[in-house]
Amino acid sequence: MCDMKNALKLGCAGLLLSVAMSAESTAPVSLDSAAERYRPELAAAVEQSLTGAQTMRERIVAKDLEGAKKAWIASRVGWERSEVFTSGFTSELDSAIDAWPSAVAGFHYIEARLFGAQQMDVLPATDALIFHLSNLCMMVKATPLSGQGMLEGTAKLAYEIGESKADGGESRFSGTSLDDMRNNADGIAAAYKLVFEPELTVRDPALATATSARIKQLQEELRPTNLAEVDSDKVRATSEDLVLSLQKAATALGLERPSLSDLAQQ
Repeated sequence: MCDMKNALKLGCAGLLLSVAMSAESTAPVSLDSAAERYRPELAAAVEQSLTGAQTMRERIVAKDLEGAKKAWIASRVGWERSEVFTSGFTSELDSAIDAWPSAVAGFHYIEARLFGAQQMDVLPATDALIFHLSNLCMMVKATPLSGQGMLEGTAKLAYEIGESKADGGESRFSGTSLDDMRNNADGIAAAYKLVFEPELTVRDPALATATSARIKQLQEELRPTNLAEVDSDKVRATSEDLVLSLQKAATALGLERPSLSDLAQQ
């Protein structure tokens, strides 16, 4: 009888352990599925960026400087919203498309010529940009999205807003640095809402609410009409708080905490 009781106890303990392990192992899988909800928005953003770059090429060929500038700005909107993906999955393309501050190609090289020098001698660079954005469009369709990768990209982008963009921005020749950060923040909000918030609300409602509040706070701090009115210290503090919330969320969701060591060394 004792042996039977012990066996039952062990059986129950084994069952509980099995259930717990099953819950842990399915968490990332469920978030991988949730990440697919972000793909349509991502695809639309990258397509917008590519279309803008193609229009910019047309305007350059037509020697329409102002039209080329407008198309550059339109292309940037889609790009900045998609950086959650590029930061987490395609860092090599991120460097080719958006290297900064020492840009010898990509968006910021073209920006310096169009807006700074008022020159349109950027057709080869524009063709290269279109090539890389076309490649990105294909990668968006083919790359498996994962909860871990999405979290990495979201945390890295939140860090970049506060640590490397808030003090003056990256698009200084065009004067669109504030728009860059706003579109980054909107991309973060979309990724969090579509991929992480539903599951995190189940597992840790307080943390889910706090993370959502920090994203909204960051968006609000980027509402001023010009960059000079932005309180960079507040933006930096909010971005750091958001990164900490996302790192805590990783633990709650059964994911690895996103590492920012590569960014901190830049």
